[in-house]
Amino acid sequence: MNMGTGIGKGDSDAFVFFGATGDLAYRKIFPALYAMVHRDGLDIPIIGMARAGWTLDKLKQRARDSIEQSGDFEAECFEKLAAKLRYVGGDYTDPATFTRLKQALGAATRPIHYLAIPPSMFATVVQGLARSGCADQARVIVEKPFGRDLATAQSLDRTLHQVFAEPFVFRIDHYLGKEAVQNILYFRFANTFLEPVWNRNYVRDVQITMAEQFGVQGRGAFYEEVGAIRDVVQNHLLQVIALLAMDPPAGHEPEAMQAEKLRLFRAMRPLDPNEVVRGQFKGYRDEPGVAKDSQIETFAALRLHIDTWRWAEVPFYIRAGKCLPLNATEVTVTLKRPPLAVFDPNDEMPANYFRLRLSPEVVISEGALVKRNGERMRGEPVELVARHRSEIEKSPYERLLGDAIRGDTSLFTQDACVEAAWQVVEPALKIGQPVLEYEPGSWGPAASARIVNGGDAWQNPAPEKSQPC
Repeated sequence: MNMGTGIGKGDSDAFVFFGATGDLAYRKIFPALYAMVHRDGLDIPIIGMARAGWTLDKLKQRARDSIEQSGDFEAECFEKLAAKLRYVGGDYTDPATFTRLKQALGAATRPIHYLAIPPSMFATVVQGLARSGCADQARVIVEKPFGRDLATAQSLDRTLHQVFAEPFVFRIDHYLGKEAVQNILYFRFANTFLEPVWNRNYVRDVQITMAEQFGVQGRGAFYEEVGAIRDVVQNHLLQVIALLAMDPPAGHEPEAMQAEKLRLFRAMRPLDPNEVVRGQFKGYRDEPGVAKDSQIETFAALRLHIDTWRWAEVPFYIRAGKCLPLNATEVTVTLKRPPLAVFDPNDEMPANYFRLRLSPEVVISEGALVKRNGERMRGEPVELVARHRSEIEKSPYERLLGDAIRGDTSLFTQDACVEAAWQVVEPALKIGQPVLEYEPGSWGPAASARIVNGGDAWQNPAPEKSQPC
């Protein structure tokens, strides 16, 4: 097992990615590596592992096609990337493949291995790395999904830990590398005005909506294996809640951040099936690869409870689905009303709130009340809006791969956090009731309204208004 400390403070000195000819490499990894060369001068060997039959020239051409397709291509920069590329082909079950990888690594002593391959191949590859010596002082990156449930997540962790100690395992969830998601953390802990009200004394509820206007886009067979809860709730949206609800970390080290997130995950109560509504958009069963009697949810609405001193009795509402009215991911934190109506008690005004739009644009706003013009003390709601735009923003994969090479675990998920998240959602995976059909373009099945307490309603994201320059 990789228990050494030699790489703890040092950068990886070679980048190896299995599945170099696959879709993930084409869409994400090659553009990220190119951006790292372009922006940061990444200068380590890059070794693509793939099936036999390819050549280095063919791999370079695929990398070039990928980067040109991404819309950002400079020939000089690409040549720098191409000069670092190596290719090792072969069967992952053949020890000779890993012998060739060891030779290709040459003088590198602290490689990082990215397993951009199906999880069913993880055990074969990590054992091949161990037997060949390629795992010595190495790190490993694995891509979600991290299991299908608690049992398979634990099995995956056992497989990885046979060779790599937990500090050397980097579970990559691209959502955590998004600038907008990082903005949550910064907004919370960099502003003094927020902390006094960020608790059960002032917050009435928290809502998170992840709406996608499109359907499964020809990936019906894949979606039949996951569904909305596995696809985005267990990972993306629970991670967002962790950033919203965790206490401040005790220090700057990545371990401090991970400790607070783990504490928060362990405080999440397992979902009550009576507080979960699953839906399926009309027409889903007509998609190629989808069963005619499918009970896979394309929509989920649920109520989550966090049993901490800060958040006791504050409901967290999560809603995610496909074929909804627009593309948007948004957080709304609604505050309690003032204890006494100083002005007209019959003048029912909306409560104060904080709204964080995470996609497609980044918007942070605060809902407040101001006096209307005139002699009477009557109010009207306004929204104070801060917009964030950056033309040089790093892509999530560029950010995360750079952190992994440096050994920074802040934006990666621990084994204990993964398992705690599965414990939260596992009751919702065993619901026996059939999914409820909803019309494409709606906000899901009508029954989802009952998830929200006290007669209140879901806060539906709206298209952002264009602003003058």
